[in-house]
Amino acid sequence: MTSMQTPSVPPRDPGVRKADALAALATPAIDAWVATASAAGGAHLVPLSLAWVHDRVVIALAAASVTAANLTASGRARLDVGPTRDVVMIDVELERAVVVDDDDELAASYAGQADWDPRGTPGYVFLVLRPVRVQAWREANEIPGRTLMRGGAWLA
Repeated sequence: MTSMQTPSVPPRDPGVRKADALAALATPAIDAWVATASAAGGAHLVPLSLAWVHDRVVIALAAASVTAANLTASGRARLDVGPTRDVVMIDVELERAVVVDDDDELAASYAGQADWDPRGTPGYVFLVLRPVRVQAWREANEIPGRTLMRGGAWLA
């Protein structure tokens, strides 16, 4: 199918899209592309494991990494989960940073989903990210109505 053709599958309703997006976020060993920017506007994009914990995205990374520095400075990032034909795009705000050995409950939740445990890794932190906008679509026919969350509130 070319990008100009109409998909043969009808678009999902918002409730189904939300359920599918939440299922994707809760998938074991799921990764996300995490996009941040420096104060000067330099873009930075890396793949990171994530966990969906109490309606928050949690990532683990070196506190000294470019991603952590950008997120700490700006407080914002954009994440992408899934392939281009079933994408969940999430704009997030930094809620808090936690040294990986300082919160056993968060660490256990992260390790249980992300399929690795960063505890004991010097210099690593969890960044707890609050979603403020969530969009999900599969094909062009789902572009209208792709926004499922706006301003941190679910629309569906």
